[in-house]
Amino acid sequence: MGIKAFFKRAFADMKESAKAQHEADRAELAAARAESRAQFEENRGRNTYAKAKAEAKRNWDAAHESPASRTAKMREENAQRAAAAKARTAAAEARLDEAKKPLH
Repeated sequence: MGIKAFFKRAFADMKESAKAQHEADRAELAAARAESRAQFEENRGRNTYAKAKAEAKRNWDAAHESPASRTAKMREENAQRAAAAKARTAAAEARLDEAKKPLH
């Protein structure tokens, strides 16, 4: 295979990959927009000034916390996610073991 054919195939692959990524991005954007609209409609009339002020304070505090506390929070969240994933894995393995048992 010549260099011209190599680059032609490489660019065709990149074009195909870009199209697939674009479709995925469009689908994710549509989902985010629909979720946003649904959340807005669910909260219509429920948001108050006090609620908005409390949320703003939480965001402000989160943005201005120390790097050490932010890192500690991130580690804790990652540990919780890992524990949840391990639990899901254990449940899936139990189901797999149950499915592998003979019917007799």
